[in-house]
Amino acid sequence: MILLSAAKGRPFELRWTAEQDGVLLRSFLQEKSISKRALTDIKFTGGLIEVNGREVNVRYVLSAGDLVRVVFPPEEPSDGIKAEQLDLPVLYEDDLLIAAAKPAGMSTIPSREHPDGSLAAGLLWLYEERQIQATAHIVTRLDRDTSGIVLAAKSRHVHHLMSELQKKKMVFRQYEALAEGIFETESGVIEAPIGRRRDSIIERTVCEDGQYARTGYRVVKQYGGFAHVAVKPETGRTHQIRVHFAHIGHPLAGDDLYGGSIKRIRRQALHCGSLIFSHPLTGESIDISMPVPDDMKKIMN
Repeated sequence: MILLSAAKGRPFELRWTAEQDGVLLRSFLQEKSISKRALTDIKFTGGLIEVNGREVNVRYVLSAGDLVRVVFPPEEPSDGIKAEQLDLPVLYEDDLLIAAAKPAGMSTIPSREHPDGSLAAGLLWLYEERQIQATAHIVTRLDRDTSGIVLAAKSRHVHHLMSELQKKKMVFRQYEALAEGIFETESGVIEAPIGRRRDSIIERTVCEDGQYARTGYRVVKQYGGFAHVAVKPETGRTHQIRVHFAHIGHPLAGDDLYGGSIKRIRRQALHCGSLIFSHPLTGESIDISMPVPDDMKKIMN
């Protein structure tokens, strides 16, 4: 496979060499994780599929050695997000992916309550600076008051590939949290289904009819009335870590929504400090890290 850069205004495109005769192009592209939606976009919104330099349709039958070139249609930034210069620290970037450091208090995407200053808006500014014609495809989203690494894809197709990796549990995130109380064991697993509270549009709770959720944790250090905990969620439910720790009687410091005290910190003491995954096209192992922010570090010191 040959990857052609999506940067500096060039269209995102991929090339492969067919290895056997008699394979239908449609099947070949599906094996390469080109979705039906992507094929539709390519056909109707300005993309291109070529074999040996000649435009073809997906019914073309390949021969060994054929060079397949797929040009994805240009993307327009989302109408609902306006680019803003936010000086986002970039932790990792290549032609397909970008990881930025999100501070606590910044929304990942705009909302009705917080329409401005989102990480997605900051990414669009960076895209404009780099002449990348794409919208902000968020791969790993964080709550507004959770700090840490947010990963985004620079094209719809790469976002699809990363979503497939997430479904296969091949994207690993580790969080640092400050949880209240004295832990009796050094490590554990919280396995409890999570659903929406019936009387709230925001809160989640452990309930029998909720979605399966599992969280592993390890106590890094026990302090007087709280502990520094390393957390690895194995599923991705909304507010999962916050709900699970409240469920076992150890709400996160600052998380007043789920019973935590704001005496030490005025936001949930939760930080995504590590992100590990295999690159969706090269297979290279990507390991991104970000230190605990000052407000949590101050409490631990």
